[in-house]
Amino acid sequence: MTTPSDPSNGFHAVPEDQLRAGTYSLLAALLRAPLSADLRVRLLGIDARDPDAGGIAGAWAALREAAEGAALAAVDDEFHALFIGIGRGELVPYGSWYRSGFLMEKPLGELRRELAALGFERQLSVHEPEDHAAALCEVMAILITDGAAFEVQQRFFNGHIGPWIQAFCADLGKAPSARFYRAVGQLGQAFFRLETEYLSMPI
Repeated sequence: MTTPSDPSNGFHAVPEDQLRAGTYSLLAALLRAPLSADLRVRLLGIDARDPDAGGIAGAWAALREAAEGAALAAVDDEFHALFIGIGRGELVPYGSWYRSGFLMEKPLGELRRELAALGFERQLSVHEPEDHAAALCEVMAILITDGAAFEVQQRFFNGHIGPWIQAFCADLGKAPSARFYRAVGQLGQAFFRLETEYLSMPI
């Protein structure tokens, strides 16, 4: 995805929004491709110590712990089993699938119209539909970083992410092949629970 918004527009994110955008970007990276060595190093730098703490703090700690024990080749195999497979992976990380039971359905058309209205353009090198979980996380990260109004973030999240993303993360956390990705699902559930509460506030 690309957007014409100007990164030099003078917007300076508050720490909470920086954390939100960073978490969206991290989840996008984890769901877009197998874990890389560089990303694993980033995860090992998470400042969290108790995976049993519960909530978002426990989820961050669990992800760091999972990264400590992750062999990149094994996580690559896990990623392919979960999201690619032979014909199809164990999970289908698309909004249309979760909301209608089919790919390329009405929710995707509505999303494309919203993205166009926001100024996003599809890159020719991208072959995945725009309602992939990673793509949606990338859009939210851009909206937050570029200083989109609260109501814009609220409308996009509640219209295209909130109705299904926690169910997807729950499925990710209990998928048969999930080992490292159980922690990714746990972080997703905890984070999107907070986002749902935050973006449900009245304007």
